[in-house]
Amino acid sequence: MSLFMSSAHASTAAAAPAGGEWSMLIMLGIFGLVFYFLIYRPQAKRVKEHKDLMGALTKGDEVLTQGGLVGKITKVAEDKDFIVIALNDQAEVTVQKSAISAVLPKGTMKSL
Repeated sequence: MSLFMSSAHASTAAAAPAGGEWSMLIMLGIFGLVFYFLIYRPQAKRVKEHKDLMGALTKGDEVLTQGGLVGKITKVAEDKDFIVIALNDQAEVTVQKSAISAVLPKGTMKSL
């Protein structure tokens, strides 16, 4: 044995637990399920509902835009992605269909 060097002793490494790799796969599977049910599935449902809402827009519907404007649809262009909304008797605004956040019940504009 040297003064500056310690002698190396061969030691056996502790064996990994028998279920080590399986527990890792199970945890990964649980994480995937949590991700699917808490993040992906609700977002996909909201996207589908909004797509159905945009497809069902017709002339005369009272709508609320994402910017907070409330108006009545006066013109829907099927080939384009835009609609014309009458805010009152004089003012009309052209917005994208995707900017519509909700279709309001009939008579909502009169009650405001």
